Amino acid sequence: MFSFRKPMTIPTRDDALPGRLEALPTAETHYVNSIPLKPPFPHGIETAVFGLGCFWGAERKFWELPGVYATAVGYAGGLTPNPTYEEVCSGHTGHNEVVFVAYDPAVIAYTALLKVFFESHNPTLGMRQGNDVGTQYRSGLYGSPAQQAEARAVRAAYEPALRAMGFGPITTEIMDTPPFYYAEAYHQQYLAKNPAGYCGLGGTGVRCPVGTDATAAV
Repeated sequence: MFSFRKPMTIPTRDDALPGRLEALPTAETHYVNSIPLKPPFPHGIETAVFGLGCFWGAERKFWELPGVYATAVGYAGGLTPNPTYEEVCSGHTGHNEVVFVAYDPAVIAYTALLKVFFESHNPTLGMRQGNDVGTQYRSGLYGSPAQQAEARAVRAAYEPALRAMGFGPITTEIMDTPPFYYAEAYHQQYLAKNPAGYCGLGGTGVRCPVGTDATAAV
């Protein structure tokens, strides 16, 4: 969304913007399915966080999947508490633009979500995605220890396929789920509200060999 010159490394705690104690106002319900954006969710629903470039297009990739209960966009992986969009775009928060996904593992496996994640962007680009440049566009997977183990296995399976097609190593960071800060209301389900809006996502065209059946539970 913004590609002006900005830092290309995560700031230190001393250099990061201070942020604020209070959460930013955001939407109460999902624009597409009217489900509340914030927990508590029904019993059995699990959550995961994905960073794959501009979160407008990234969120749509997930809300369209059978078995995904709700989605929301926000900021995670950085240092600044409760950042604004403008602060994240400055490169001085360390946060990534991410999608929070609540899903039913009885309907869709986490590996299926990983397949959509890897195929929907280029995970070899470091601090950018297409023309979107900056730390908030890095590829990232954030989840539980079990989810991280699955993510590493899928990453290891996918990387040889990418290398065979001339791509470099995967740069996706895989980490414990950090604090998730909901983005401002106008960002939530942005492309449902603005069908002709900007979407900078573009995959590599290389199929991920894991999670082929996107509606089958493990």
